[in-house]
Amino acid sequence: MKLRYKISAGFFGLIAIAIIALAIALSYTAPCDDSPGGAAAAASGETMQAVRYSCYGGPEVLAVETVAKPVPEGNEVLVRVQSAAVNPLDWHYMRGSPYFMRLGSGIGAPADPRVGVDYAGIVEAVGPEVSKFAPGDRVFGGRNGAFAEYVVVPADRGITAIAPEVSFEEAAAVPIAALTALQAVRDKGQVQAGDKVLINGASGGVGTYAVQIAKAFGAEVHGVCSTRNVEMVRSLGADRVWDYKLEDYTQGSEQYDVIVDMVGNHSIGANLGVMKDDGVLVRVGGPKGDWFAPLKGPIGALLKSPFVSQELIVFVARITQEDLSAIADLMADGKVRSVIDRRFRLGQVAEAIRYSETGRARGKIIIQVDVD
Repeated sequence: MKLRYKISAGFFGLIAIAIIALAIALSYTAPCDDSPGGAAAAASGETMQAVRYSCYGGPEVLAVETVAKPVPEGNEVLVRVQSAAVNPLDWHYMRGSPYFMRLGSGIGAPADPRVGVDYAGIVEAVGPEVSKFAPGDRVFGGRNGAFAEYVVVPADRGITAIAPEVSFEEAAAVPIAALTALQAVRDKGQVQAGDKVLINGASGGVGTYAVQIAKAFGAEVHGVCSTRNVEMVRSLGADRVWDYKLEDYTQGSEQYDVIVDMVGNHSIGANLGVMKDDGVLVRVGGPKGDWFAPLKGPIGALLKSPFVSQELIVFVARITQEDLSAIADLMADGKVRSVIDRRFRLGQVAEAIRYSETGRARGKIIIQVDVD
């Protein structure tokens, strides 16, 4: 064998070994740490109840613990949480799945034990640099650790005021789901008045907001959902509702300017068949899986995009104060409302996430934190 072939074989062999080693490391799940964490917290001063996890796994890894109550510093705001909301993001982090997430969340075990993102509550204290918020303000937003009695948030990031007519539960449902919908419809889909828009997964957390936001922008909105959710989606303003158990929108004659797809149950090609030549397909989320299933959508879009006239977009939403305020304004104007499916207490977060994983929630799942 020639030297260059030996070098090539050795090089690709090392790459293969490195990939296998990385795969083994990413898929490794360390055993749970059952040692109690409340005693140390209780000895350190004021405490609070918060949901924590020390290892990856199902809802059984979640536990309500007594931990130190945070203190706001600098540009931080301390919020007494009234309500929080469950998102698929929560159980993806809980399970550490898909495995490539662990590159950021922690290999083997979670680097951050806090759970939950969406919150709404009352400002209890502010850091010395904060002027925008004051104790007593009603606020909502997104911050890791929302499944707790208190959360600390930078004043210039995931926090904004709640309109007087909006409840804590309605506001808590908003951050991840509504911002994802807003950014998918407004920024990626660039929906304008008169556009024909299809929302696949219109009865879910993101979908219920996407229907309303597209309608608020003046679009003709078609929603796709199951039989039991048809009337609910219609009540959100959808001009037509496809019952996927009875009909397949990809086999219809409609031609859409924008498709926002939260389900991914049809191929990119099938979606392109019912899109205008200059249409936009926005994929949000995708199928479950530890390895390659969640990557099929992004990879497929990347490979097909150069060969089609339509724009294919896969994106991950960002929580920004500007967009939180935009949603707050839409809610204050009565153009967007939160659809709430079920309510759970803080001690029932595991049960709430178990329900979320079924994929059958109509709208949002709320965690009632500050209740008697």
